[in-house]
Amino acid sequence: MTVRSVGLVLCSSSTQPIPSTRIAVLNMLPFFLSAGLQPRVLFEPPQPSETPDLTAVAARAINAGCEVVMLQKVRGPGAVALAQQLKAAGVRTVYVVCDLVDVPMVEATDATVVVTEYLRSLYPPRLMPRIHVVHDGIEHPAAGKDDWGSATGARHCPLKAVLVTSASLERLPVLGHPPAWLKVRIVGRYASGLRKWREMRWTWAAQSPAERLEHLRFLLDRRIECVPWDPEGVYREMMQADIAVIPVETVVAESGANVPPTWQVKSENRLTMKMSMGLPVIATPIPSYETVIEHGVNGFFARSTRDWEACLFFLRDPARRREMGLAARASVTKTYSMQAQAAKLICVLQEVCATCP
Repeated sequence: MTVRSVGLVLCSSSTQPIPSTRIAVLNMLPFFLSAGLQPRVLFEPPQPSETPDLTAVAARAINAGCEVVMLQKVRGPGAVALAQQLKAAGVRTVYVVCDLVDVPMVEATDATVVVTEYLRSLYPPRLMPRIHVVHDGIEHPAAGKDDWGSATGARHCPLKAVLVTSASLERLPVLGHPPAWLKVRIVGRYASGLRKWREMRWTWAAQSPAERLEHLRFLLDRRIECVPWDPEGVYREMMQADIAVIPVETVVAESGANVPPTWQVKSENRLTMKMSMGLPVIATPIPSYETVIEHGVNGFFARSTRDWEACLFFLRDPARRREMGLAARASVTKTYSMQAQAAKLICVLQEVCATCP
């Protein structure tokens, strides 16, 4: 059976999608159409929710003649019940998840899509055959640097490093404070205007005196600047940067904990985005990054503060920045393209329908 009609159950609105909805589903739709698939949004919440009320979705899918339904990051009893209802009606289901392990959803659906091999490895072996890896596709492959400058960094004319994050960092992880010849711009979930000061007041109220002091030092460091993320601005920031950094605090999970720490299950999206731009990247080695970076060839791994200082110093040389940036771009543009990832996802949809009786 060749799939034609694909139902979509989203965890955020298609008009104001969160990154996972945009990257995992909405960016794939033009490729679906080119492959002859007809996508149909069956459910989208007004506000992002991983556990929405999905009571009426099974009837919508059946009435619309959907052959397979993609469940994007929705979970919990309601999502499990929906998968079971669809299975009873002969409709196949694919669970699309980016950053967590959810055994009940994998058991309830016909196939599961995860973003890294490491995330797949966290599931019980008996479930491995139904779990597939589809990476986050690079969204703007045409964007990229063609000039790596001639500066070598100095106190009066520092090099520029960019750190893109989905968080509102209150300190610079691992590094603490940049060297005198480097300025770091953090692009993250920062507010502006009055909202910025309200959020800062709430943050300070929850901090200990020592945490407030460290936060204050972070805010007063003239070599660190925090700017709000927006879809266009983040690319301007990367284009203007000399170096990309991804320092990650790797706190080990408590003994006996069943839930892996968030840093272990992150996708490689932030890394491949910066590498595609042609930026030389220094990153903390986490599972998803270890399959992308070949240390010293297309990027650098740094664990300790001393490692970070050495790698940063190496990239003060403009020729080295250019060489590393070009190698980074060449290593990710095809492997992590939207086209390549859409092809993998379409194969999963076709495979689950090929098993229909």
